[in-house]
Amino acid sequence: MLRAIFIIFFFQLIGEAVKKLFEINIPGPVLGLILLLLTLIYLRRFKKGKVKDLKDDVTNTGNYILSYLSLLFVPIGVGVIMHLAFLEKNLINVIFIIFLSTVLTIGLTAYVMEKLNKRLNARKR
Repeated sequence: MLRAIFIIFFFQLIGEAVKKLFEINIPGPVLGLILLLLTLIYLRRFKKGKVKDLKDDVTNTGNYILSYLSLLFVPIGVGVIMHLAFLEKNLINVIFIIFLSTVLTIGLTAYVMEKLNKRLNARKR
């Protein structure tokens, strides 16, 4: 588990370095986890050996960390309470942005699932 946490943090560090190097407006940890995802997709073809053990270890550790995801929302909730005056002034904008991002997320998810289902059905035939 410690090795997998190191790998996850290492990819987050790489993401931060890429962000600073290329001056990208995407958070470093997000870039790092995208790079980790791409690496795991590439390593998917290995079915035996240390690479498979490492991939399984990272997957299991990620699932374990996700089980505590709700704890990460406590600081966000405190931040919202601290900036209530700002939210009151911009309530309409905040509601509009939340609504728009929700609609876009649902639409993009549906589009990706439709494409994946078509690809899987074509592969089965």
